[in-house]
Amino acid sequence: MEKFFAYILTSLFAVSFLLTLIIFHPIQWFCFNVFGYKAHKFSVDWLQFFIMRSTNILGTRYTFIDNQHIPMGVPLIIVANHQSMYDISPITWHMRKHHPKFISKKELGKGIPSVSYNLRHGGSVLIDRKNPRQAFPALMKFGEYIEETKHAAVIFPEGTRSKNGVPKPFQTKGLEILFKKIPSAIIVPITINNSWKLLKYGKFPMGIGNHMTLTVHKPLELAIFDDKAELIAQIETTITSSIIP
Repeated sequence: MEKFFAYILTSLFAVSFLLTLIIFHPIQWFCFNVFGYKAHKFSVDWLQFFIMRSTNILGTRYTFIDNQHIPMGVPLIIVANHQSMYDISPITWHMRKHHPKFISKKELGKGIPSVSYNLRHGGSVLIDRKNPRQAFPALMKFGEYIEETKHAAVIFPEGTRSKNGVPKPFQTKGLEILFKKIPSAIIVPITINNSWKLLKYGKFPMGIGNHMTLTVHKPLELAIFDDKAELIAQIETTITSSIIP
């Protein structure tokens, strides 16, 4: 019976989601080309808000557990586990005052209304994960941009999404590059739970009635850690220990 309702609600969600992307694409273009970065960011923030509202059609609820004081005016490296594409919107919306920028695969840089435009023009970086000669210099340039602008770099060190919520081992190279290029960064670990359940049946139908939680852990000052391998291990333990099976 649940799957029967999932088909109906997913159809409604798909219409709302697609309309949101189509409507915000020209809004983004106009904001970026006429008013510049700040207006474009404002449009992107609200794009993410309405994507989240679209998932409410599926019965998805969001809880942000954030009792931390994260300073303003310093670059952040936001590190999170990765369960689905729907991790992006709540992180962007909740952390919007810190200007989160994402490391994304290059395939997403074209063909998707609103999403591709933002990835190309909003300060994120597109990398070819099969081509280190392109990916590593792009990540280094991205790190320099975050250090200069005092924005937030969002990285999912697992590399690929977990389809059942069980975290994959962290890949360290991306974090190592960001640590080197953003020496004044504050590290913000975030644990995401239940995002994977949106896709437990696949893309159609989608999972319904999920309660997605994002837990923001204690920020860590990068500069006080001499052993970066130990720091990465600590971040991984902090994030994964709060994942609900």
